[in-house]
Amino acid sequence: MDDAELRFADCPTAAAELVIAVPPPAVWPLVCDIQMPAAFSSEFQGGTWLDGATAPALGARFRGRNHHPLRGTWETVSTVCEYEPERVFGWAVGDVAAPAARWRFTLAPDGDGTRVTQWVQIGPGQSGVTELIAQMPDKESRILRRRLAEHHANMTATLEGVRRLAEEA
Repeated sequence: MDDAELRFADCPTAAAELVIAVPPPAVWPLVCDIQMPAAFSSEFQGGTWLDGATAPALGARFRGRNHHPLRGTWETVSTVCEYEPERVFGWAVGDVAAPAARWRFTLAPDGDGTRVTQWVQIGPGQSGVTELIAQMPDKESRILRRRLAEHHANMTATLEGVRRLAEEA
């Protein structure tokens, strides 16, 4: 991240990526498992498919459980809004038109392996971040930088976990 001021209205993003030494078909089931990140993230505690769904598909919804030491525990409902088997799995948290966040895993062949990217966009919808910014508007950029850094750390841990699971399988 550079030193430019971050503004919530700009929907800031963060991403982490790495290359895993197996082809996309071996990585895909791991990134589509909504429980998998809970094994590696300090915040995400797990998810449950809703409305009879048992796997990702466009429009499928799931409830996610999260915990942060400063905020406590909360749940969100997300909707799968990007789904291209062995390529893209993405979801919107909350209102699809104005989500609290958007998340995405992208897979791309890289030699004999797979380049995996996990990406997040904060906003444009309301969330715990917007509540905090409302309490301290003069610290908006600092709040966003810290939140993006937390997300980046968890995405990095998740991708390292995916690498271990995929390469040891």
